[in-house]
Amino acid sequence: MTSTDSGPGKSRRRSRFGCRNCKLRKLKCDESKPQCKLCSSFGIVCNFLSTTTPDLHPIAADTRRSWMVRGAAAAAGPQPPLTNAVWTSDASTFHQLNTRCQDFITRYLGRSLITPDDPNMGHVNRKLLELAFTHPYLMHASLAVSLTYDRHLNSPPKSHRTLEECYHWSQSTILFNKKLREQIDPKDRDPIWGTAAALVILTFSSPNARTPEESWPLNPSPSSHLDWVYMNKGKMSLWNIVNPLRSDSIFHVMAGTFAYVHSPLPEGGTEGIPPALAALCNIRDESTAETNLYFHAAHAVSQILEVEDSEVTMGPVQMFMRCIHDS
Repeated sequence: MTSTDSGPGKSRRRSRFGCRNCKLRKLKCDESKPQCKLCSSFGIVCNFLSTTTPDLHPIAADTRRSWMVRGAAAAAGPQPPLTNAVWTSDASTFHQLNTRCQDFITRYLGRSLITPDDPNMGHVNRKLLELAFTHPYLMHASLAVSLTYDRHLNSPPKSHRTLEECYHWSQSTILFNKKLREQIDPKDRDPIWGTAAALVILTFSSPNARTPEESWPLNPSPSSHLDWVYMNKGKMSLWNIVNPLRSDSIFHVMAGTFAYVHSPLPEGGTEGIPPALAALCNIRDESTAETNLYFHAAHAVSQILEVEDSEVTMGPVQMFMRCIHDS
């Protein structure tokens, strides 16, 4: 018998509409107004009728914590979480997010936590938020950065990394290393670049020093103090593989930023460098990059020093990082 368009056997078509929360959670939204039933039962604010309500915004705090990792060889592993849960998953791994993690991932990616006034980064971060739900290594890296940023804002200056930060950082590193050992599909290129950038941020924000005097270059430091330099070089080694400037990349809107990062710096002199910094780096009017190791870095960081923190964008920051070498 051939199927017909009527009767009890008719398959129901999935609605193209519904709230963004249900789309992110890969659930069929019942489109109830003003709050769909799935959002209500999960304790998040439904954004079906609102373009300003953040994705996965909790109604109330929830301290539940649950995570599970399924190995590729464990064919009879744990079943996926219940449909009223939020998780990130791919072919071999899934991680269930509690409401705390949902709030943090929304603050970091959904609200462009690092550079809130940069519209291009806002666009990129919103796209990364969507990708994080199908790429666990990106989700873990993003959560680690969000938790680290929150600790720097709300904890004492000398606070140490929390267990939660270390867990997500470790999981991201393990899963990312596994991904890089496999054949890279085109759909993985943007998540890989986003994860590499997050891991650089984590390393850069976690120096083994508590005061400027303990930090490189003021202190003849061990090689571990330069881990962020190596991480940044490692990220750039992926450039030709992922090509973040290709037309279909979510990072294509950052083309102007990438161009700024590689724009030329002065060839000589101290113009633009604060006198105190020039004296500290022993840069004189006759100095060049060939005669002074700090020359380009001092010029690059000088473009940031006079800018308000809220107005700093990724271009000048990345330019400074590009100028740091381990020589």
